[in-house]
Amino acid sequence: MNTTPNANRKHIGIYGNTNSGKSSLMNRILGQDISLVSNVEGTTTDPVQKAMELIPFGPVLLIDTAGLEDKSELGEARVKKSYEYLKRLDFAIYVVDGKNIDFNTYKAWKKEASRYNIKHIVVINKIDLLSEEELSSINKLFDNEVLISAKESKGIDDLKKELIKNLEQEEEDKPIVGDLLSYGSKVVLVVPIDSEAPKGRIILPQVQVIRDCLDHGIKTYVVRDTELGEAIKELDDIDLVITDSQAFKEVEAMIPKDMNLTSFSILFARQKGELSEFLEGTKKLDNLKPNDKVLICESCTHNVSHEDIGRVKIPTMLKKIAGGDLNIEYKVGYDFKESIEDYDLVIHCGACMVNRKSIINKINICKENNIPITNYGMVIAYFTGILERSVSIFK
Repeated sequence: MNTTPNANRKHIGIYGNTNSGKSSLMNRILGQDISLVSNVEGTTTDPVQKAMELIPFGPVLLIDTAGLEDKSELGEARVKKSYEYLKRLDFAIYVVDGKNIDFNTYKAWKKEASRYNIKHIVVINKIDLLSEEELSSINKLFDNEVLISAKESKGIDDLKKELIKNLEQEEEDKPIVGDLLSYGSKVVLVVPIDSEAPKGRIILPQVQVIRDCLDHGIKTYVVRDTELGEAIKELDDIDLVITDSQAFKEVEAMIPKDMNLTSFSILFARQKGELSEFLEGTKKLDNLKPNDKVLICESCTHNVSHEDIGRVKIPTMLKKIAGGDLNIEYKVGYDFKESIEDYDLVIHCGACMVNRKSIINKINICKENNIPITNYGMVIAYFTGILERSVSIFK
């Protein structure tokens, strides 16, 4: 569980006012001191993240956010950043100081959380300081609240049980390949080794596809593009070939015309986002023209080389498709910039480093603004003339 990528963990945000006990609660859930605890307002500045295994549910990522009523000098910026994290959450815990209830701030937060369909639990902290009368009054304000004392570790187990119950009701992660092919199917993974490949290991999308195949009893054969021809001759009844998008053209020419073909990036477009929306977004490429404004979204920071897919290869393809120069901008990380209304097209990476909620939020924002969105693999498949073939396995 400890080696599970954060992108594959359920993201749980902890919210509340300053000094409500958010950091203390996170430490109690984790069983270790990760978040700094202090009586000074604004102790938690930037959100603090910690991965853990929530037994028996599985791997999760806890995020301790800054207080929503932070009165410190940088409070406004901290609160804004805390709200931005809602876009990537699967679930939230809202902590209320039982001795200092601020129902209005909770209502404002709840309204914002509802925009992103974030379900949550209300946790009333500091019950060790509350009378029966005070507890009765609190019960009239909130629905199904959980009572705890982070200081005395009271109610923490009850909170974990309630958290697990809610998480189990949430949408399960989609398989990458397991629901496309039957048990015992044969898949060939084409993994070119170039300057972008880390020495001594293969990259995360390839690892995750291999694991998904193993989980579903799918036989997996991993080859370089240089050995693909021999593999095709040696293996019978191959059900699917999955390639790095950058080798689409070469791989497509090497395999039989009736053999299923797709890419790692397109598989993740389906698992992390909505394949139909990304496919619809490729229609913009039909009328892309010079000076159009394109936003390329990358999930992670990395060194840029002459072979970089997002910074070099895709921009080159786009310029050829448009027949001239484009206004291309880049965004690295989970979220969009403040506004995207001025863009003509958004292109996202495979998103192996972020969770599904983050991608769905971006898709929804694009839909609200009538801006087409697609992903790396689909752009490359379009450019090489094999888009229809690369998505036929999903139909």
